[in-house]
Amino acid sequence: MASFAPGKVGGSTHLSASGVISTCDCWARPGITPTRRTRSTVSRIRRMVDPSMSKILVDSVVFDLDGTLWDTSATCAMGWNRVLERLGIPFRPITEHDVRRVTGTPHEQCIREVFAGLPEAHLAALAAETAVEDVRLIGERGGDLFPHVDAGLKQLAVRYPLFIVSNCQAGYIETFQRWSGLGDCFRDFECWGHTGRTKPANLKMLIERNGLRHPVFVGDTPGDQAAARECRVPFLHADYGFGRCPDAAHRFSSFAELTGWLLARA
Repeated sequence: MASFAPGKVGGSTHLSASGVISTCDCWARPGITPTRRTRSTVSRIRRMVDPSMSKILVDSVVFDLDGTLWDTSATCAMGWNRVLERLGIPFRPITEHDVRRVTGTPHEQCIREVFAGLPEAHLAALAAETAVEDVRLIGERGGDLFPHVDAGLKQLAVRYPLFIVSNCQAGYIETFQRWSGLGDCFRDFECWGHTGRTKPANLKMLIERNGLRHPVFVGDTPGDQAAARECRVPFLHADYGFGRCPDAAHRFSSFAELTGWLLARA
């Protein structure tokens, strides 16, 4: 039987050939880059040796949307290019990478970052028009659910009340729910487009409105992590998403892994 001997040498957990679990600084060495398989293995082993992982109480789950449940970057890029053409604003073609780079911030801020340098009148027109075009086009073309999200949410909804908090524009979450067919999985949601407030404020509002005692917040960006910290709720990092949170205590390399961890605590 393998013996367990966690160490404190560098910070990354690994399983040695002898079956001993320890920590090392191998990822910090030049030329060594962690793969997704490596991160998945480390994530599982970390939960075997980190007592804090088993002490989290969970009575509800709040999800971020973009980068956590699905990816609409390609569809949004198409919509933003259509708006540029319709408004006659000269600009380079927008790619899905442009959209993905700013995902997670309020829609108006996304537009101001991607189209930086354009006159204020153009920025204001683009912010208003793309907000509407995004929702319309996503309603037609949809987005890409991350692997296992469909099955995982249906399993989780049986055991937990589920919620969404996003920095998206009004109508976007409703479009996700209709297009994915997963609307019945969620009890409530809140977003920047409805309130004009920050993600921490919207997360706090949703928690209080629904009387949640032990929620966790699942997201993929440092902004999500900061919102969870400000609201004093545990943060579960969707490491498969767009953002990187290197100091997140709880990271998951797939939605299937996240689902399994949550179901084990139901």
